[in-house]
Amino acid sequence: MCSIEGLQDSKRLSDKRRRLLDVEIRNRALDFSIGRAEVSEIDDLNIFQATMLAMQRAFLGLTSSVEFALVDGNRLPELPCRAEYLVKGDSKSDAIKAASIIAKVARDDEMVALDAKYPGYGFAKHKGYPTADHLAALNRLGPSSVHRLSFAPCRQAELIFD
Repeated sequence: MCSIEGLQDSKRLSDKRRRLLDVEIRNRALDFSIGRAEVSEIDDLNIFQATMLAMQRAFLGLTSSVEFALVDGNRLPELPCRAEYLVKGDSKSDAIKAASIIAKVARDDEMVALDAKYPGYGFAKHKGYPTADHLAALNRLGPSSVHRLSFAPCRQAELIFD
């Protein structure tokens, strides 16, 4: 990938800047793929194993031949190529920074869509993170079908509504 000015950890960018970079990255990338795990998979497997599964799916969604993968974190998913992990890779590697930007924009967009489908939870605002507003909505409305029941606040809210 060619150098893109302004790349940094997706969490350190404003939404506006992240979206501008997302467009540039998608336009300049040789290939990219987004992998995801369903809520039921996260609950059944655990968040770590579901993350590994999502990374495998992202890799398998690539249309290009890949000989090497660089993965953010301290563990590797099973991949059909040589791979290395890089702890705090989203602050060290431009490729990982770019991938984290694409992933965060896609996830944020999914949260906005869920906000329209599940009014009252505030997904468009908190993007699924456990903010005070999100926890209050859980306690008021109970968990929706898109909440992870393996997440303690969702389990607690579910008990209130049982």
